[in-house]
Amino acid sequence: MRVLVTGAGGMVARAVSEHCTSRGDEVFAYDHRALDIATAGQVSRQVARIKPDALINCAAWTDVDGCERHPERSQAANAQGPENLAQACRQDNVVFVTISTDYVFDGEKEGFYTQLDNANPKSVYGMSKLAGERLAQLAYARTIVVRSGFIFGAGGRNFLSTVAERLHRQEPLGAIADAWGTPTYSVHLAARLRDLAQLDLPGIYHVVNSGEGATYDEFARAVARELGEDQSLVRSVMSSALDRPAPRPRNSRLKCLISEARGLLPLPPWRDAVREFLASDRSSGTPN
Repeated sequence: MRVLVTGAGGMVARAVSEHCTSRGDEVFAYDHRALDIATAGQVSRQVARIKPDALINCAAWTDVDGCERHPERSQAANAQGPENLAQACRQDNVVFVTISTDYVFDGEKEGFYTQLDNANPKSVYGMSKLAGERLAQLAYARTIVVRSGFIFGAGGRNFLSTVAERLHRQEPLGAIADAWGTPTYSVHLAARLRDLAQLDLPGIYHVVNSGEGATYDEFARAVARELGEDQSLVRSVMSSALDRPAPRPRNSRLKCLISEARGLLPLPPWRDAVREFLASDRSSGTPN
């Protein structure tokens, strides 16, 4: 396949580019400087020039608190951007895959959120991502929306991705103990994004590693156990103590109702994914 990947500076896009390249695809990866998805004309010209078989959109503004302070920027990147990409894909008959988030849910449900649950985001970030889902689907029937969350992997700058490095430095960690999600390894997510592009069956998919989910605190302690590091470095904190501008869902665990029916096996358990991630870090020479 010829695959166009947006958001190439980010963790997931890098994993997508590496996975697609390993499968023999011709990959065209663009970061924000090379392709601003909020600029419709630029998007249309690039898609028409490359003529990809699939476009996998990993571009987004994921600074949740930044989005709360600057809703217009959030709307441009997370809502107008996917709409622009979908319209360009429609013009050139390209399958379109775009990543959304577990933050489209309010977090009040017990258990797992599925595609049957109503989206009800509480943050500007979640609202803009939900708008991006809907605008893209309205613009182009051949749109595949992938909701995920608690994503970790090589090169990630988020808490989950940096736990091992911080523990190795014997750095105390404050980890949230009252917010649950489903940890997702970027490498496994990347492989599923390509699978969905090949499957070319539009709809909303929830893509996360399997298992009962975890809090940030549980994830950090699992990493500490795997590394043989001191678990006392992990300090449990409550969300209310952080005084963050944007609200977060208390529970954003995801489960997919349609993946297996379409021949897609569940992703490995998240604890196995953590082991794979840590082993990959060791083999690449990254300290942990």
